[in-house]
Amino acid sequence: MAQKRTYTSKKSPGVDLEVGKMPPQVVELEEAVLGALMLEKEAFTVVGELLKPECFYKEAHQKIYVAIQNLHTKEFPVDMLTVTEELRKLGSLEDVGGAFFITQLTSRVASAAHIEYHARIIWQKYLQREVIKISSDIQTKAYDEGYDVDDLLDESESAFFKLSQGNMKKDVTQINPVIDEAIEMIKEASQRSDGLSGVPSGFTELDRMTSGWQRTDMIVIAARPAMGKTAFVLSMARNMALQFNQGVAVFSLEMGNVQLVNRLIVSETELPAEKIKKGNLASYEWEQLDHKIQNLIDAPIFVDDTPGLSVFELRAKCRRLKKQHDIKIVIIDYLQLMNANGMNPGSRQEEVSMISRSLKGLAKELNIPIIALSQLNRGVEGRAGAEGKRPQLSDLRESGAIEQDADMVCFIHRPEYYKITEDEQGNSLIGMGEIIIAKHRNGATGDVRLRFRGELARFENPDTGVFGSDLGMDEGGQSVTYGSKMNDASQGAAFEQQPVGGGNDFGLPDFPDAPSPHERDMPF
Repeated sequence: MAQKRTYTSKKSPGVDLEVGKMPPQVVELEEAVLGALMLEKEAFTVVGELLKPECFYKEAHQKIYVAIQNLHTKEFPVDMLTVTEELRKLGSLEDVGGAFFITQLTSRVASAAHIEYHARIIWQKYLQREVIKISSDIQTKAYDEGYDVDDLLDESESAFFKLSQGNMKKDVTQINPVIDEAIEMIKEASQRSDGLSGVPSGFTELDRMTSGWQRTDMIVIAARPAMGKTAFVLSMARNMALQFNQGVAVFSLEMGNVQLVNRLIVSETELPAEKIKKGNLASYEWEQLDHKIQNLIDAPIFVDDTPGLSVFELRAKCRRLKKQHDIKIVIIDYLQLMNANGMNPGSRQEEVSMISRSLKGLAKELNIPIIALSQLNRGVEGRAGAEGKRPQLSDLRESGAIEQDADMVCFIHRPEYYKITEDEQGNSLIGMGEIIIAKHRNGATGDVRLRFRGELARFENPDTGVFGSDLGMDEGGQSVTYGSKMNDASQGAAFEQQPVGGGNDFGLPDFPDAPSPHERDMPF
């Protein structure tokens, strides 16, 4: 049998290079960076944001870097003598090799010209070591039969999430290219017939105030239960996808995918929800369902009903949707049902703060608006009078974090719910909902009135009485609105059964007799 050969080197005598592995490291560059930091006064400002003590492979180098950090924090000069003295105060001078080793570091580098390049290599090697460490730990626990798999997945998610968060660093940009980008956006907006610069909601007055939902914005839409939060965002999702062909991702933590789609079907077909649920439809209603549902079938709406969705999972799903389908907006129903697994929050308020901050970061990363629904506390219920029932920023649950991170905070208020049927001018509030823009970082605040149709769980423009804007273009290139016979019926009125053929009152073409519910399967 051939004898196994062992190779040696000056760096690591006796190491078996066939089976042995050294962790990723660049000790020479670590020494060069430390030496450069003691040679040039401004060198630390270049690498201080990038490197932390644990990025260095050798423990002695970590201690020297801590001493340099301390001096810079105190605004003391950083040189060979001050670093030696600081190490002496910390009791680490002999651990790093004494004053002689410090002098050697400064003699090995001529200047700090390449310090940033060297620091980035050190950072990359640190990330490699961390990935190996995490993977090794996961592998060890995966072999342990007594270790809970769910706990292992949470720990893995947590560790890699922290590592990826630490790696999200972006260089400062000189203003010139940013101005060019801003001018391009202004030009694009000027060429749009609707004058919007963001993703349109389909609600005319709301879009006028917001210019559409803006990229990188986090928008919080909050309300008390039964105000129609889900109905509002689903109405918007329908408008965005069907009228403007904008890809929409809807993450529903409260309702299942089928429930969510059923609500869209009810809104789109104008068939009673109870009939849809039971499949108890007359022939003409099957015709109506088949005809109107065609609009939804190919709509760029992507739904996800993962329960207890974590920030880490959301980020991964949104990145994939952005890459594969170029989604333009994300909707989350709702924020308080998310969790911050892997972020080790100390309290619920801290957890919501982490979630809120992460959503804002994701909006900036993907360059799209993110709409997060939120619950309000019971403060609204305890206040008297018409004005007292209007939500306020202080009514937000864990309001400090959400209010601070959000670029826009909107409330949904339906006075009719509180038996308030008229406003101060005597206008009827029956069937009306208000979108209250309470915070708008980049624009005006104010109120927008929409029509709410409870039996269809949808919001409409109040002036046109149609779903969204249903906009078309006239010969002059101006927006026009096309009405629908389906909206001629009074609000809440049940559809009157009538035979199919010879025209109908639902805005549908004539159809031959459709099979009865007993002769066919439900289409959803």
